[in-house]
Amino acid sequence: MRRLIMRQMTDNQSGTISAIKVSGELGRRIRDMGLVPGTEVMIQGRAPLYDPVALRLKGFTLTLRNNEAEHIEVEV
Repeated sequence: MRRLIMRQMTDNQSGTISAIKVSGELGRRIRDMGLVPGTEVMIQGRAPLYDPVALRLKGFTLTLRNNEAEHIEVEV
């Protein structure tokens, strides 16, 4: 498997979160949304200007800004 930053993933691509590369308030906020290592995610789609990105995980849809997705490493 190869590792990508979540922001680089394409529509309908899925993978498993391997690391959250930020600490502090933003890191806590990302983890509080359920984005923790070992979680399977799929890129459901993007807004017309590619920000935000819609993710499918744990049975729900979540949207993230690109600056948040930049800190999440995924194995695809």
